[in-house]
Amino acid sequence: MSDKKEVKQSTTSALVTLVGMGALAYWFFGGGLEHQANNTLLDIQNQVAEDAVTQYGIASRNGNKMDKCVQAGLVTAAFLQAKNEA
Repeated sequence: MSDKKEVKQSTTSALVTLVGMGALAYWFFGGGLEHQANNTLLDIQNQVAEDAVTQYGIASRNGNKMDKCVQAGLVTAAFLQAKNEA
């Protein structure tokens, strides 16, 4: 009786392991990891654009017209990089 219980537990354990490995394989090769990386990259690009806007505000308050113009160009470039048309 004990041997049947051990075989059943072993089979269940193997099945759970196989399902877990399948899920991990899907995550890595099915696009889950790539999707997560794209989301993270988009967050970083948006943060860079927000930082550029902050730097533009500093330049417009404390700098001359040239500083303001240069920073405006950097803001535009940051939003283009983030593919944010708004």
